[in-house]
Amino acid sequence: MAQRSAAVEKHDQLVHVRPMRPIDLVHLAKQCLGDEHLEYEILRLFDTTVRTYFGRLELAASYDDLAINLHSIKGAAGGVGAWTIAELAKAAEVEMQAGRPLTTERIADLGMAIEEVRVFIDRMLSNEPA
Repeated sequence: MAQRSAAVEKHDQLVHVRPMRPIDLVHLAKQCLGDEHLEYEILRLFDTTVRTYFGRLELAASYDDLAINLHSIKGAAGGVGAWTIAELAKAAEVEMQAGRPLTTERIADLGMAIEEVRVFIDRMLSNEPA
């Protein structure tokens, strides 16, 4: 048992933690069959889609409106590999389905994740090849 602990500690010293990108570019490339121009177009569409549905989410007054917008955000995020957004939207959906209200904190967390992805997309598109 002691040897295993030492091995894990030694292994942990060799692990380099790399910050995770807001979009899984490998997943996106697979979804687009490696077509870089299609990836950029999908990112543009995702940016517009997520901005639209998040705006609607912020204005939603009924359970159905909240659920539809969360579900749309979750699906769009999963399609491009924006896992943090997809997970936050899914967690909010689960809470609502369990009868808990969607809090302003939950919406703000989702908004911050969306903004992080939008900034990432903007940087990627500004470096887009001609």
